[in-house]
Amino acid sequence: MFPVYSGQYVLLSDFDFQLPDDLIAQEPLPDRAASRMLVLDRAAGTWHDRMFRDFPVYLHPTDCLILNDSRVLPSRLYGHREHGTGRVELLLTKPVSADGLTWEALVRPGRKMPAGERIVITDDLTAEVLDRAEFGERSVRLHPAGDLFDVLDRVGHMPLPPYIRRPDTAADRERYQTVFARQRGSAAAPTAGLHFTPEILAACRAAGAEIAHVTLHVGLGTFQPLRSESLDQIHLHQESMLVPPETIAAMDRAKRVIAVGTTAVRAIESDPAAAETRIFIRPGFQFRRTGAMLTNFHLPKSSLVVLVCALAGRELTLAAYQHAISQKYRFYSYGDCMLII
Repeated sequence: MFPVYSGQYVLLSDFDFQLPDDLIAQEPLPDRAASRMLVLDRAAGTWHDRMFRDFPVYLHPTDCLILNDSRVLPSRLYGHREHGTGRVELLLTKPVSADGLTWEALVRPGRKMPAGERIVITDDLTAEVLDRAEFGERSVRLHPAGDLFDVLDRVGHMPLPPYIRRPDTAADRERYQTVFARQRGSAAAPTAGLHFTPEILAACRAAGAEIAHVTLHVGLGTFQPLRSESLDQIHLHQESMLVPPETIAAMDRAKRVIAVGTTAVRAIESDPAAAETRIFIRPGFQFRRTGAMLTNFHLPKSSLVVLVCALAGRELTLAAYQHAISQKYRFYSYGDCMLII
């Protein structure tokens, strides 16, 4: 039930590649479903260029499509120290108390934020730094005037990743969110799902595929930089997840499970009875559920590209990435996608 690895590709540098900056998508396309889609055939060792609108063509009546229904919180907050004027940035990543008011958070400038420091966000929200956690993040206690999520909706910013070099806008509130997002809790979008529209989902159902949901709240375990050159020494941060019984039943009925995004893969390949996962999928991993995957193009030397290589093979994946670069595919969160079959 738990992962078994081979000793192949044990260095993070094995998963490096050069990406021109102008291929990093800074804005979403006007139409969600207008992205390009590189279809990677593992058995044939080939790929071909398609459009995401073609995605339902690849589905069959015996397929189960797994969507991560986590909803991104406007979890980036800007404020100042209670007795100072310098700007402080908080990125809330995970609630850690039963009342939902104590959170893991990344804080900048972190070195100037000792335990006991109070941060004023707005008149409606302040935060107190409690302590330092395992990966350098802070534990913070939030003090909202009213319901926390209502306050975040008013004063928070969408947590666009740092490679999107612009402030978030009102449009990002809708576009950095999947159309099937339901469960609040992510600090980043499950980006493979951003391409779907209600019409595409209807076409997937019309193709006969069953659609089921998991929830994995994207946090440090997905987007944190990897801190060791040796894959054997890499341990991801825990992320909250839920694989409902009806989803397990749907996967059991299917001949092929197609995961939409690396987060969906990590959820269905984890212990379904667990409330959290820190699974790190790398080459040699024995997939139990995942038969195909839709995913965006990821950062070099990231846990996400390592996961893709685990499913599709390192050489084939990196060769396909070089093709995508040569054909000027758009990369990362607001970029194009790859279907691995």
